[in-house]
Amino acid sequence: MNKCVIVGGVKINNTAQIKEYIDESDFVIACDSGITSCKELGITPNLIVGDFDSHVKPDTEIETITLPTAKDDTDTMFAAKEAVKRGFGEVVLLGAVGDRIDHTLANVYILSYLQNEGVKGLIVDDFSEMLIIGENGQNTCKISDIYGYFSLICLEGKVEGVTIKNAKFPLENGIITPNHQYATSNEVLPGEVAEVSIENGSALLVKVFK
Repeated sequence: MNKCVIVGGVKINNTAQIKEYIDESDFVIACDSGITSCKELGITPNLIVGDFDSHVKPDTEIETITLPTAKDDTDTMFAAKEAVKRGFGEVVLLGAVGDRIDHTLANVYILSYLQNEGVKGLIVDDFSEMLIIGENGQNTCKISDIYGYFSLICLEGKVEGVTIKNAKFPLENGIITPNHQYATSNEVLPGEVAEVSIENGSALLVKVFK
């Protein structure tokens, strides 16, 4: 068991699709009101963490870590650090993207934290998949035409040597910076598999479901 699934507090609507990212052997961490999403997904968490400001602390024999309300890390960030501490090589975050843009952005940067720790990270919501490619991780990613759109976003520094193939808007040896985000809303050519590669730096790859 080397994959950890973290279920955050954002409501999951497309449960059938999200279930495809969960295996029976996965270690599941529920963050506070993520307990409700676990029930809707039909899974039992192995660990519950949270300050329980959005869900009553459950009376359960499941391992539970109670966090203070006033703290530096969000419940989801704490769960990510716990996953790293327990030695998981892959972390999938569900229920992490929602109406609160501050929490959403903070959760996106959890992917950067995981990458720096040498852990493969993925965020999945009702509309998309998000992962970081580049330094300390995979430098190339293939994208099938099951996705409607995909975007490459520079979160910090500079992304160099960006090449995009088999897409509506190809690119060769490009440079993307935080103030010049021109690699958004691309499309895989019908019947093809797009390929995105980076030589230096890292970027957020967002793959939007059709």
